[in-house]
Amino acid sequence: MAIGSAPRLSLPLLLPVTTLLLSMLLTGSHALSPPRFTKIPVDQIGVSGGVVSFVCQATGDPKPRVSWSKKGKKVNSQRIETIEFDEGAGAVLRIQPLRAPRDENIYECVAENSEGEVTVNARLSIIREDLLPAGFPNIDMGPQLKVVERTRTATMLCAASGNPDPEITWYKDFLPIDPSASNGRIKQLRSGALQIENSEETDQGKYECVASNVEGVRYSSPANLYVRVRRVPPRFSIPPMSQEIMPGGSVNITCVAVGSPMPYVKWMLNSEDLTPEDEMPVGRNVLELSSVRESANYTCVAMSSLGIIEAVAQITVKSLPKPPGTPMVTETTATSVTITWDSGNPDPVTYYIIQYRAKSPDSKYETVDDITTTRYSIGGLYPNTEYEIRVSAVNTIGQGPPSEPVETRTGEQAPASPPRNIQAQIISQNTMMVRWEEPEEPNGQIKGYRVYYTMDDYQPMSLWQIHNVQDSIITTIQSLVPQETYTIKVLAFTSVGDGPFSEPIHVKVLQGVPGQPSKFQVGAVSDTSIELTWEPAFEKEGIINYELRYMEAGFSTQMKKTFGPTSSYVVEGLRPNTEYQFSLAAISNKGIGAFTNDILQKTLQAKPSAPPQDIKCSSTSSTTLLVSWRPPPLKSQNGDLVGYKVRYQVVGLSEDGSDDGEAMEEPTVPVTEVQVQLQRLEKWTQYRITVSAVNVIGEGPESEFYICRTDEDVPGGPPRRVEVEVLNSTALKVMWRSLTPGKQHGQIRGYQVHYVRVENGESRGLPLIKDVMLADAQEMVIGGLKPDTTYSITVAAYTTKGDGARSKPKLVVTKGAGSVTGLSVMSSAETEPQTDPSAQPSLHPS
Repeated sequence: MAIGSAPRLSLPLLLPVTTLLLSMLLTGSHALSPPRFTKIPVDQIGVSGGVVSFVCQATGDPKPRVSWSKKGKKVNSQRIETIEFDEGAGAVLRIQPLRAPRDENIYECVAENSEGEVTVNARLSIIREDLLPAGFPNIDMGPQLKVVERTRTATMLCAASGNPDPEITWYKDFLPIDPSASNGRIKQLRSGALQIENSEETDQGKYECVASNVEGVRYSSPANLYVRVRRVPPRFSIPPMSQEIMPGGSVNITCVAVGSPMPYVKWMLNSEDLTPEDEMPVGRNVLELSSVRESANYTCVAMSSLGIIEAVAQITVKSLPKPPGTPMVTETTATSVTITWDSGNPDPVTYYIIQYRAKSPDSKYETVDDITTTRYSIGGLYPNTEYEIRVSAVNTIGQGPPSEPVETRTGEQAPASPPRNIQAQIISQNTMMVRWEEPEEPNGQIKGYRVYYTMDDYQPMSLWQIHNVQDSIITTIQSLVPQETYTIKVLAFTSVGDGPFSEPIHVKVLQGVPGQPSKFQVGAVSDTSIELTWEPAFEKEGIINYELRYMEAGFSTQMKKTFGPTSSYVVEGLRPNTEYQFSLAAISNKGIGAFTNDILQKTLQAKPSAPPQDIKCSSTSSTTLLVSWRPPPLKSQNGDLVGYKVRYQVVGLSEDGSDDGEAMEEPTVPVTEVQVQLQRLEKWTQYRITVSAVNVIGEGPESEFYICRTDEDVPGGPPRRVEVEVLNSTALKVMWRSLTPGKQHGQIRGYQVHYVRVENGESRGLPLIKDVMLADAQEMVIGGLKPDTTYSITVAAYTTKGDGARSKPKLVVTKGAGSVTGLSVMSSAETEPQTDPSAQPSLHPS
């Protein structure tokens, strides 16, 4: 640097210096510092015609400025470029293409500020392409041109090879990329690729992949990344909707617009802005209106750099409709009324609502809505009933007030119900008095009654005698036949026709005989009893007893009960879930009166009282049993069956047969099934089985137990305590004990002894088999053997189903040919049991 005379400070230059000194004195903590390198360039080995970059960065106060020089002179040419960053506190020296030997040199990075200056050097070496060492980095796959939409993920690929494996770094626009400074948005993957998430417009540029190791550095060809920003003019995704409101009402109008960039949205009334300029929201604006008195058009405006659009919402202040004119009745039937009315509204009406009710103190309005005409027939009304009817109109605001009501009466019909509480009483030797009450549903003005009576109630009604009555609910009938019982029915009629007959009552033409009990009905009911209640036909009848007759419905056997004066009686000893019919007559000193009509009642359900029938069992395998049955007798089911319970247990679990196994139970069998297969049972084992029926009340008694045995199977183990005794040079004696009962799995039919010659630990030839067909056999002599020979002997039991498991092999050696016959027992070796697939039937039958 050139050294000159000290400069003279002018007043304009002194002012900022003075201000700086004052600031330093006031804070007391601000200290100046000379430059210090934070990124130091490293020596590099490049390839001729390639690229290298030296990165240098410093810090200090004030912020230093970094520059590059070679041999003390600033470097700058078409091939050598300095790219500054960090406001000049950093600089990249990039040389491209490399020329040897002219570019080979030491380059100096200089950082300086008012507090000092520092320098750092880096050496550049260049190798010709044809002289590159074997491990020099090579770019196998470099980045390619890529276009990505903003906010999407962009991945720039790179793969390199060399020895040792090169390290990969990335440059954008000739500056190094530091992924750690991106808050995770930019990542370098293990493969070397650069992944940029949520891409931004600033990510657009020229990218280079750089591979370096101790042999040198190589740059990929640059590839451009373009970040495409969608540009869409504004449009309304939710346009404002026109609405109708009542005077003084409130309404919110929503307007939503979209685009890229997102538009601003505001509201206007005519030319007046309703949204302040500095509060204009983006995308969505809700206009809140309250106490609206006048109709108006409100305009939603959406604007962006790509255009301005508008949409209008019409707010109409509308009132409720006026009441329609008073309805007029045009037609009446017994169950309907037809009315017409005048709209009474100049504006359109959406629909009408009709309200009607019977004129009685506690009746409420019924409603018919969605009526779009001014004429309507109301159906489903009661005959001969006075109704009040009114109409109201509905528009888009709501329902208006109702019209003045119109009153009308429906037409008559024949009575819908018979006269009530019919009673008959003998008042002389051949005269009776009959009385009743009006029907509950007369359906009009009752014009009179007809009393039908007969001594033979099996005759058709056309043959019964008729007694007509007008304006009265009591009458007398004369000329009756003494001692006879009459059946009486009464009906009411209007001007339209006759109503239904009452239930028949009976009366006996004999003075002093009680009348037919009235209000004969059922009280409390259980599964075995039914309570009956009644009232005497008349007071002071001199009743001394009652006679009750009853029977099961559908049966002819009748039972009688006689008891003293009372107003209720409990019939006991009945069968559950059974329908009975009852009739009752009162008795005085003069005789028995007429019986009531039969009433029917069913007793409640109870648990089944009998078990299922015809229990059967058969073995379907060695571990399963098939159990079947028939339902209990119908009279014993006492209700609707829902299923069956099947229980079973092992009989005689211990060897002496004295102990039974744990009782087991199958899941409830559906009522539609009458058999079940018991599974996972013990082989060749006796089971005790019972079956019970279940209805909605509970479980009935169990059946008598049924003993059933599972089928046989092959024995479940080998004979026990197998021993072999050498008798002489050609004979052996084999002894064993039978299987335990739990492993026999059937009736043991006999035993098989397998023997085979053994040399050097291996069998020679096919095994020979001797069979003893005795269940209690416990020994066998095998002859015809070779002297001084080793044999392997196994024993197995068998049933009709086949052989069981063999015992562990016993290895014995016969005596030599010159040995004296004796009873000496050779020690036997035991090995793991072997199954010989070539076993044949006995070749030496015993």
